Amino acid sequence: MRLYDKAKRAQWNAAADIDWSIDVDPLRVKDDRIGMLRYEPDSPFARLSERELAQLTFESQAWTVSQFLHGEQGALLATAKIVDTVPDNDAKLYAATQVMDEARHVEVYDRYLHEKLGRSYPINLYLEALLRDLLADPRWDMTYLGMQIMVESLALTSFGIASLEGLYDDMPEAERRDREEFVCEAAALMRDRFLQREVWDYFGLPVEECETYVREHDLQKAFRTVLFSKVVPNVKRIGLLTPYVRERFEQLDILQYEHAEASA
Repeated sequence: MRLYDKAKRAQWNAAADIDWSIDVDPLRVKDDRIGMLRYEPDSPFARLSERELAQLTFESQAWTVSQFLHGEQGALLATAKIVDTVPDNDAKLYAATQVMDEARHVEVYDRYLHEKLGRSYPINLYLEALLRDLLADPRWDMTYLGMQIMVESLALTSFGIASLEGLYDDMPEAERRDREEFVCEAAALMRDRFLQREVWDYFGLPVEECETYVREHDLQKAFRTVLFSKVVPNVKRIGLLTPYVRERFEQLDILQYEHAEASA
């Protein structure tokens, strides 16, 4: 109820609180990621001209914002589902404020894509697989687990942790294993969700070579550090960093983030 009251007082208006009159030149959007990818001589991006670099940077920006939009659309559906399926009234009230907040996120990303960039991409296969699994599962805790602990790990996880902490302690082993397997599969999908293979394909670059190169680049390693330094401690906090999950996380090379600071 404290979170519900705080959410009510912190409402914002996407149409009024953002200055939509600001012009955006899509080919001059500041994004150094693509430029950084072509420094090494063995990079598949090394031979790009300045003009090609500007165009590819634009495509990368459009792809990234599109994936944020798709993630927020998934969050909108997931929070609406939580309102319906979560068992107690207090949780329903707070989840309702999240539905409204996710609606604003969808509004902003969609408007920016169509009014400012004029270019959008469909949902990428990694994010689609994750959202499809968590939205299809009728169990309320799986929606929390997928959206608020995994997908929204860099944003608001407080409500998910508050709702799930202690839930799995006495859960029958077979039911807990379902959650363990889901967490591991979600982590693998989250690790690879920003490799941008659709951009490389659209631009006529060698997709597999680009994806492999990007996966091992310092930029992606830095992203994974930020991401999993939130995910792994929060999985531990809700009691799902079991021996089975530890082994799978070790294979994904993310168990090292176990002792990072969990979300408050």
